[in-house]
Amino acid sequence: MLNVATETIAGPAGQLEILFTSPETPRAIALVCHPHPQQGGTMHNKVVQTLAKAFQELDFAVMRFNYRGVEKSEGEFDHGIGETEDAAAALAEAERRVGKTLPLVAGGFSFGTFVQARLMTRSNPEQLVLVGPAINHRFQLPEMPKHTIVIHGEEDDVVPLENVMNWARPQALPVTVFPGAGHFFHGRLGELKHCVKRGVAHVGAHA
Repeated sequence: MLNVATETIAGPAGQLEILFTSPETPRAIALVCHPHPQQGGTMHNKVVQTLAKAFQELDFAVMRFNYRGVEKSEGEFDHGIGETEDAAAALAEAERRVGKTLPLVAGGFSFGTFVQARLMTRSNPEQLVLVGPAINHRFQLPEMPKHTIVIHGEEDDVVPLENVMNWARPQALPVTVFPGAGHFFHGRLGELKHCVKRGVAHVGAHA
C-alpha cells in the first residue's frame, strides 16, 4: 500500500511540506509542481493529483510538495525563484530516498510548468510533461526539448491556447489540445490521466 500522508522536510525557506509515494521498486522518479499559490494552487489541486496518479500507476516514485508559504510550508511567495529552489529540495529528497540513478519525469501544471522550466537545466529530466503551460506577460517559458509533452485545453480562459501555439510554433513543438476543455480540465481528468500515461510509459521501462 502507498503511504499518502504528508510530512515536512527542511527546505530553503524553512519547513517544506511534501507528499512522497513509491512502490518497492520504482521505475523512475516523478516530480510534480503545482499551480500558482496566490491563486489557490496547492499540491492537492485536481490536475496535480491526476498527474501524480498517472505516474503512480506506472510504478514511478512520485514527489509532490507545497511551495513556500503554502499550507505547512514555511516562507513567502517568491515569484518562481524561491519556488524553483523548493522544487530542487523536494527532488533531492526523492533522490535521497530512492537513489539518483533513476530517470526523472518532470511534471507541472500552469505556474508549475514555469518552475519546472527554470529547474530543468539542473534536474535534466528524461521527460517533461507540461499541462496548461503558463505563457503570458508574467511568465515566459524558454525553448523546450523536442520530446516535451505539452497538453492544453482549447477553451482555457487562464492561458489562451493562442499564447501556447505562438510559443510552440517557432520550436515546432507538438501540442495536444483537448477540445472544449478549460484550464482545469473539468470533466476531462480521466482522459488527461490516460494521455499522460501514454506519453511517459516508455520512461524506465527497461530499468
